[in-house]
Order: sequence, then C-alpha cells, then structure tokens
Amino acid sequence: MDLKHIFIKNLKKFRVENGLSQMKLAELCNTAPSYIGEIEIGRRFPSWKLIDKIGQILKIEPYRFFISNVCEKQDDLEEIINYLIKLSERERFYIINRLSAS
Repeated sequence: MDLKHIFIKNLKKFRVENGLSQMKLAELCNTAPSYIGEIEIGRRFPSWKLIDKIGQILKIEPYRFFISNVCEKQDDLEEIINYLIKLSERERFYIINRLSAS
C-alpha cells in the first residue's frame, strides 16, 4: 500500500474514532465538505498545513497518518502498558526477568 492510501485509511479511521463526520471535520478545518470527501476517495490530497490542522483537530501527531496499521499497534501498546501498570512491583520484576532471560 502506498503512502497516499495509508494516509486515506488512517484519516478515515481517526475521523470516525473521534466521532466526526466529513462535514464536521471540514467545518473545523474551514474547508468545503466536498474537499474532505475528495481526499477520502483519493481524488485530492491535502496540503501539509491542512494535514497539520487535521492532526490538531483529531488530537494526533500528523506523522501517524502515514504509518501503516498505526491504530492497531498503538492500541496494543497502550493495552500492554495499562496492564503492566496494574501489576504489583513483584509481578513486574518477575516479567522483566523472564523477558531478559529469553
């Protein structure tokens, strides 16, 4: 998958996760709703300035639009971190020692 398609896939995913329609995202970006639609079907590509603006609105770093499967990997990492935080110090020590021995 090329960068343009990765961007489109991630833009849609992040937009939906934030509960925004194309129309609402366009409104927040001060652009036409049809422009966001054209971006999401691959007819147009936004400027770097607009990519930065969309990132601010969706509360993500703009580079994340260009990483394949970024959402799944980020969610997995956050789930692992949250699990480790809930463990006792002794349990974390055990896990770290087991991982170091591997």
